[in-house]
Amino acid sequence: MPIITLTTDYGLKDHFVGSIKGKILSAYPSASIVDISHNVDPFNAAEANYIISAAYSSFPKGTVHLIGVDTERNRENQHIAIKWNDHYFISADNGILGLLTQKIVPEKMVMINIHDRLPAGSSDLDVFITVATHLAQGGLLNVIGKEIDQIKRPTELQPIVASDMSSIKGYVIYIDHFGNAVVNITKQMFTDMAKGRNYEIILNEKSFRGDRGNIKKIRNNYSDVATSADFKLKDYEGSKLALFNEAGYLEIALFRSNPNHGTAATLLGLGYRDVVSIQFYNE
Repeated sequence: MPIITLTTDYGLKDHFVGSIKGKILSAYPSASIVDISHNVDPFNAAEANYIISAAYSSFPKGTVHLIGVDTERNRENQHIAIKWNDHYFISADNGILGLLTQKIVPEKMVMINIHDRLPAGSSDLDVFITVATHLAQGGLLNVIGKEIDQIKRPTELQPIVASDMSSIKGYVIYIDHFGNAVVNITKQMFTDMAKGRNYEIILNEKSFRGDRGNIKKIRNNYSDVATSADFKLKDYEGSKLALFNEAGYLEIALFRSNPNHGTAATLLGLGYRDVVSIQFYNE
């Protein structure tokens, strides 16, 4: 069964998500529609990219991913569709897909050019829905767009590697449901840089208070924070830790944090765009 996923910044209060699904089913009744998230922060390309890059590989090859974040077509942002890692992605050319294509070269990219073929008054999402249902039914990219070889690259919140290879400067790009802070430093980047050296993770300046400072070990899982057999796991609740999550990104967390009492975001003062660095030491 053909799958179309939805990732948007529309939220669930309004009618928009339901309307999108209705239009997809009207055009292609046998489509299977899966919600990835509708709570992306408005116009937040970095967050949308993290969510879609963390989720897409859970779906079968050939899945069509519709990304409804900052979708307006204008002189700076055109509409694009790409085939990437055997999946299809539809988005505005606003940097979201540029983040993906830094990792794997796309198989094909097109600038969508069907706008004048749709009924008058059609919205940007109507264009995306038309393209999504076309691709889900086995349609070709060349039918809905002109092939291109470049798309817009992200211009902000990119990790920075020091010229002397002594550090990686990253940024918080996402706060999850548990209040954990996801940083755009990947496990691969860390492994390539570390080469067996000691290191410490430096949180943002707001968190330099008492025991809320640096982290000197990256854990394999959350419960690894329990380092002594003399204490129960419950005794470690609220302890800060770092690990690489399932999507391969550095995550700063509190062990079994309770959002009602405090999380990594609230207690460590971590928010979107905040700097988190890894400093390496040769001795």
